[in-house]
Amino acid sequence: MPTVTGGPGLTVSLGVIVAAFLVAAIATWQLRRPYEKRVHGVPWFALQFLAAATFFVMAAHLVSLLTGHPLQGRAGY
Repeated sequence: MPTVTGGPGLTVSLGVIVAAFLVAAIATWQLRRPYEKRVHGVPWFALQFLAAATFFVMAAHLVSLLTGHPLQGRAGY
């Protein structure tokens, strides 16, 4: 069984999770504002989606760091 080597450590993983949460919170705040008061030219919905995807990937990475078992998909690799 392969071991978890390389990649970001615990501190970096937590930092990326916090940053993704903050980006998602700011994007949600901007999307809830009236259209006239939003910052225009920024794809807020896309940023919200990317922040959520980053959050879930880093959360899975964090679980693999804390348990010591690498994240494996259904195909086994």
